[in-house]
Amino acid sequence: MKLTDNVLRSFRVAKVFRENSDKINCFDFSPNGETVISSSDDDSIVLYDCQEGKPKRTLYSKKYGVDLIRYTHAANTVVYSSNKIDDTIRYLSLHDNKYIRYFPGHAKRVVALSMSPVDDTFISGSLDKTIRLWDLRSPNCQGLMHLQGKPVCSFDPEGLIFAAGVNSEMVKLYDLRSFDKGPFATFKMQYDRTCEWTGLKFSNDGKLILISTNGGFIRLIDAFKGAVLHTFGGYNNSKAVTLEASFTPDSQFIMIGSEDGKIHVWNGESGMKVAVLDGKHTGPITCLQFNPKFMTFASACSNMVRKWSLSSSE
Repeated sequence: MKLTDNVLRSFRVAKVFRENSDKINCFDFSPNGETVISSSDDDSIVLYDCQEGKPKRTLYSKKYGVDLIRYTHAANTVVYSSNKIDDTIRYLSLHDNKYIRYFPGHAKRVVALSMSPVDDTFISGSLDKTIRLWDLRSPNCQGLMHLQGKPVCSFDPEGLIFAAGVNSEMVKLYDLRSFDKGPFATFKMQYDRTCEWTGLKFSNDGKLILISTNGGFIRLIDAFKGAVLHTFGGYNNSKAVTLEASFTPDSQFIMIGSEDGKIHVWNGESGMKVAVLDGKHTGPITCLQFNPKFMTFASACSNMVRKWSLSSSE
């Protein structure tokens, strides 16, 4: 089934999960779309079965906390950052709930984590103003970049380049094979004093980059030329919350939640808003992602996950 304006308008909440006692800070769909995993400020990791629409198991990271959880290529392993004790990134086997490896090095909180879509490489950005490049097979950092400010970063869908957003005003593109030579392209944006960048994502076709902010707008830019194609606004974010914005898997639509619990959807080509979905969230929707394989998406506010689908007759 193809996503259209009308199809997006017909999504409804199919399931509500109340597994958490504190804010859900991140979730990630597995590459095959069969599971989604969430991390929460209550130190729990919850694994959900997308096809059956129910929680499968809960693991805990009480000592170190858990944030920015990401699936690796193996269906049963994840990496995540810590939000207690230290700023080490941890590599966990879900199968037996054991750590496979630790990645120490960041001196302040990790605020960006992106797994390569093709191999064992991943990148992390921290409030210590560095971006580090890692390989799952080694605890040692494979590359280090010093920046002037807080970074956001992400791999492109082919895993050949990565983008770093710096100081909320520049996007730098690096070739993974020669990133130590510096960026091969730098796009300077208009600096906005009222907010800072909180996220950066490539579309699945690699042609677009979505920049989210903690203000009342997000930007869509051309991944090759750096031109701003659209600025999307008109949603509530008065408290400067970090709201996750996402592409649909076909790269055609852009979605973001808002602090009043509604989800806003735009057509990426026309720039027009095509839907406002009300999931009756009780607080700001901080996490929002579309399933990469199935016609569902998930949204989370403080401590509730909602699973959306085209009909509520699941």
